[in-house]
Amino acid sequence: MAGIRYEHATLQYPGAERPAVNALDLDIADGEFLVLVGPSGCGKSTALRMLAGLEAVTEGTIRIGDKDVTHLPPKERDIAMVFQNYALYPHMTVADNMGFALKIAGMQKEEIRARVEEAARVLDLEEYLERTPKALSGGQRQRVAMGRAIVRKPQAFLMDEPLSNLDAKLRVQTRTEIAALQRRLGTTTVYVTHDQVEAMTMGDRVAVLEDGYLQQVDTPRNLYDRPANVFVAGFIGSPAMNLLDVELSDSGVVLGGHVIPLPRSAMAALSVENERRATLGFRPESVEVVGAGEGFPFEVGVVEELGSDAFAYGTLHTGEGGVGDKLVTIRMDARRPPAKGETVHLNIRAGEVHVFSTTSGHRVSQDER
Repeated sequence: MAGIRYEHATLQYPGAERPAVNALDLDIADGEFLVLVGPSGCGKSTALRMLAGLEAVTEGTIRIGDKDVTHLPPKERDIAMVFQNYALYPHMTVADNMGFALKIAGMQKEEIRARVEEAARVLDLEEYLERTPKALSGGQRQRVAMGRAIVRKPQAFLMDEPLSNLDAKLRVQTRTEIAALQRRLGTTTVYVTHDQVEAMTMGDRVAVLEDGYLQQVDTPRNLYDRPANVFVAGFIGSPAMNLLDVELSDSGVVLGGHVIPLPRSAMAALSVENERRATLGFRPESVEVVGAGEGFPFEVGVVEELGSDAFAYGTLHTGEGGVGDKLVTIRMDARRPPAKGETVHLNIRAGEVHVFSTTSGHRVSQDER
């Protein structure tokens, strides 16, 4: 096992206008489970393939442990990769699939069988070892692909959206199994997904990418509570954070004719940047219902009742002649959700306001309350 380091790692395809991965600096600790997440085309799979040796690095360095692997072929990097489509040999049994790489490496049959049986016990595949992949379910095939990686005892596991071919219920079950297995084995793991819920529930840390740039890397809790910029704020969270461009007053921001106070540090930072407007963010669960005239008015359009939760989607009236009315999402009391067309007044709870610069998109300091 070993840590992994990207040092200003860049990949630009010939003829491309911009790099697919741009100056990526990222340290992954020994034994850590790190998730790369972002929208399609953000560079997350490319970054993983650079680490695997499947894509050539244009600039910068990639290290596994103390070894510079930037220009080494994949077979010399001591990594094991789990692909989206499992890549199993259909004519081989589960046991042969799991042990194939060891056979190619010239390992003795007895040692191969011992490693395969050990991995099968870990993955609950012992009764399927003599079956072929076509006799297995999607979840079982995924576990075989995991087993093929485990038997090699590599320094790192690389996983490229391994759950995308599973149905929703099986994805939830299997992601829990993978996270638990990684903690048991203690092997450094880099996992790629476009599903931010998957990222938040699996990773020790999560790295968010957009257009080839690393936007933020942090624990799931810190990404949720302290997003570094507007992109991360809007991407992390389900439903997403509400983001509104609002006017500044002497003591805060104006929303629906209602002044929302901001910390002195935030006001000072906005003043230094000569900002007259700011981007206000708040999570759907960060509001409370108040009396008329105490907060900003919210007109309910649709209510989603999910049993334990209820989400209201509707229009927040900003008080700017209707021109600035915004669509927002609010979590409401699941036992007493509002009716469609009803107008309720809301207030954002103290300490749960997020403020971003409209110019740079970066988070504004809010340490002082």
